[in-house]
Amino acid sequence: MPVVFDLLISAAGAGLILVALRDVFHTLWHPVGRGSLSTLVMTGVWRCCRTPGGQGRLAVAAGPAALVVVIAVWTSLIVVGWALVYVPHMPGGFSFAPGLEPSQRAPLLDGLYLSLVTVATLGFGDIVPAEGWLRIAAPLQGLLGFALLTAAVSWVGQIYPALTRRLVLAHRLEAIRRSRGSSRLTDTTFTAMLLENLAAEVIQVRVDLSQRAETYYFHDRDGSPSLAALSSYAADLALAGQRSRAADVRTSATMLATALEELASVLEEQFLKVPGGPMEIFAAYAHDHGLVPVRA
Repeated sequence: MPVVFDLLISAAGAGLILVALRDVFHTLWHPVGRGSLSTLVMTGVWRCCRTPGGQGRLAVAAGPAALVVVIAVWTSLIVVGWALVYVPHMPGGFSFAPGLEPSQRAPLLDGLYLSLVTVATLGFGDIVPAEGWLRIAAPLQGLLGFALLTAAVSWVGQIYPALTRRLVLAHRLEAIRRSRGSSRLTDTTFTAMLLENLAAEVIQVRVDLSQRAETYYFHDRDGSPSLAALSSYAADLALAGQRSRAADVRTSATMLATALEELASVLEEQFLKVPGGPMEIFAAYAHDHGLVPVRA
């Protein structure tokens, strides 16, 4: 019975490690970029940080806080999982430094300590594996800890360029709104090029949101234009362009409308879960970020 119990503990530990590794892979390297555990954690942090009006310091900190919590959850699963692998072999499978009496040690506490020290690649050397396979497992955990740190840094590096592209699109839409209304679009080649460029930027933002879903939980800086509010205005621009007498303007406007429909589809499927067309989804997008939709 003790042997079976030890196997169950080790199996539970291996399960936690696999859950963490699977979620890291699906979040950072899968084309969809949505791990089930990380999505659950980020959604929970988003809901906790949002105030009734959707604004405030907590809401602004939701995105960065979600990243920190997700990384902490991954690390905790790996530390606890590897500790459960070590515990059944404490103290017999390990050598203890002089002054540490194995018979007086707490196996669970020592397992957690060794796991934490190993994943942090500290290597104090007061408790070291003695059994052959444990001498392989411990260095593997150290490599995994280093890989997790590298992945976390890489994750942050991938997020902020996507946020910059979203902010650039919002600033461009705001500049257009201030300089001209959608009702004053001219039937010129310049207007066609403008709408076509907007369509390309919307497609880029949609791809960013599909691959880096965590960017949804980041608020734009206070006082800056927000795509959450201006996406409705972009739809108004596309509608006005489709009414143009110039064929090239209508074509570019249709491209923009199609890009916006795809963006609305991603928002609805992955985040908002609201029925309706693009305008209803964009309105829900603005409301979820505590903003009022901007219309032409």
